[in-house]
Order: sequence, then structure tokens, then C-alpha cells
Amino acid sequence: MTPTLEVSGLHTHFFTRAGVVKAVDGVDFAIQPGEVMGLVGESGSGKSITGFSIIGLIDDPGRIVSGSIKLKGEELVGAPEDRMRSLRGNRIAMIFQDPMMTLNPVLRVDTQMVEAIRAHRKVSKREALAQCRDTLGMVGIPAPEERLRAYPHQLSGGMRQRVAIAIAFLNEPDVIIADEPTTALDVTIQSQIIFEAQKLCKRTGTSLIWITHDLAVVAGIADDINVMYAGRIVEAGGIDAVIDTPLHPYTVGLLGSVPTSNRRGERLTQIPGMPPNVLNLPEGCTFRERCPRASAECHVEPTIQQPRPGQRVRCFHPHLDEVTV
Repeated sequence: MTPTLEVSGLHTHFFTRAGVVKAVDGVDFAIQPGEVMGLVGESGSGKSITGFSIIGLIDDPGRIVSGSIKLKGEELVGAPEDRMRSLRGNRIAMIFQDPMMTLNPVLRVDTQMVEAIRAHRKVSKREALAQCRDTLGMVGIPAPEERLRAYPHQLSGGMRQRVAIAIAFLNEPDVIIADEPTTALDVTIQSQIIFEAQKLCKRTGTSLIWITHDLAVVAGIADDINVMYAGRIVEAGGIDAVIDTPLHPYTVGLLGSVPTSNRRGERLTQIPGMPPNVLNLPEGCTFRERCPRASAECHVEPTIQQPRPGQRVRCFHPHLDEVTV
């Protein structure tokens, strides 16, 4: 089966006066139709830049220096801007962390949503409005007809974010990239959005990349997970395998820092140190200065290995024999 989205050898760098920032440094993954993939890591790990690279929204001084991004076999790296414009919001959509990156503050919600539909499909305004109303209801907005007539500043932050999510769903794209879309929402609405996103993926075959630092959210929505650190994927695999038996010390640290009822009263694990300066990454494994298992061997950059079926790790000393969580 041809993947909906296939990313291979992706390098996105920012050429600043201080030096070259390797924000994305050799990322590989593929997503099948209807699949949900979690992209997890600390702030600055390269998660969002990976999403922006896929949708073609990297501004100067950044650019994709090498690699391939294929949407149903079509190469997007180097594609003309008019082609990318026809794909954005239609075959590939992105939900931003800040809804005002999606919404125009001087246009009513109905104007923006109808335009998002009619830019890609020939339908009447009445049909488009009906679809807009139904989609707003799907993401949990009460009195959707009233909200359609509102301006963004008349809505709460959570309501604006739900409108932005609805716009991404409008054209049932092949891929939706969700960049921490539920951070500003309360837990009840967050669960509702996640449920509707999963339902959409199953119904339409839409693939979903869910970018987050929240492992609890990923565990509840994703089929597969990719863990990023300093621009590289350090562990990848099925959600159950990675959550239950993580291999990379960084993944173990992330999971150990999540509160659970199983460790009531115990101190949470803390990953020592800080993420490395992306302008001056350490040689070899970028995690070695924070890693309790580091050795002299880690001064050489590790390659991706597959010590277990369907579970890949970039580490010389993975957690293979012990139960870690």
C-alpha cells in the first residue's frame, strides 16, 4: 500500500548570522491512510518545524536543504508555490497552536470557512454554509449558526481554536498536521476533539500527525509514535510497544516524568540538564550529556537500529532487558 505521506532524509536548516541551526536533521517516517502518528518531544526538538516543512511554510532564513516529502507519491520538496497553495487546506491541512495563525481578525467566521471550501470545490454558498455549520457542531461548538456570524475577537480562545480545527476538517484532506491543537482547551473539549479526529480518520482515510509534548494525549489517540530530540527521531514504533517497553533513555525519561496512579507518592523522574544548543550540537549522540547510560562509544553518532520487530531506536545502549515503566 502506498503511504499517504512519506518523509525521508528530511533536513531543514536555518542560516542565521550566529551559524546554521539544524532544526530538522535527517527525519524519516511514513503514514498509511487513516493512521494517526504522534510526534513527541521537548520544546525545540524540531516537531513543529517538521510540520511546517511538510506543508511548505518554511520562511527565510530557513529552507529544506535535502530530503523528500511525498504526498501519495507526489514529491512536495521543490514543488512550485502555486501547486502548494492548491494543496494547502485541500489535500493537506495544518492546525496551529495559536488559532489566530488560521483566522483573519477582520472577517466573520462564515466568510472564512466558506472561502476555505469554495477555494477548492465548486459548490453553492448555501451548501458551503450547511457544511460549515455541521463541521462546527462536530467540534463541539454550541449554536453554530450564531458562531458563524461572529468575528474571531467575539469568541473565547478555546472557541477560536475549535473554529480553526473545524476549518482543517472542512475539505477532508489526505493529511492533517495538528501542532498541539488542544493545549488551550479544557479536558472535556480536548477529549471530544480527539474523539472526532479519530472518527474522521476512520471514516475518510485521513492521516493525522499529532504534534505534542503530552504523552498522555498521544497514548490515547495515536497508532504509532515518533520521539524527537534535537532535530532527530530517536525512537519510533507502535504506540503500545513504545509506551510499555521504551528503548531510548530519553523516551524512558519522558515517560518517567508523567504522573501515574501506579507510583502514588513517589518522586517523578527528572531528565538532568537542558536540551543542547542547536547552534553547537555535541558530537555523536546529542543526548549523551544528559544520558545516564552514556559511554565513550556515544561520541560517535548512532544509527537507527531495530532491536525489536516494529520498534526502532537511535542508541548504542537501549533498554532491552529490563522493564522500564
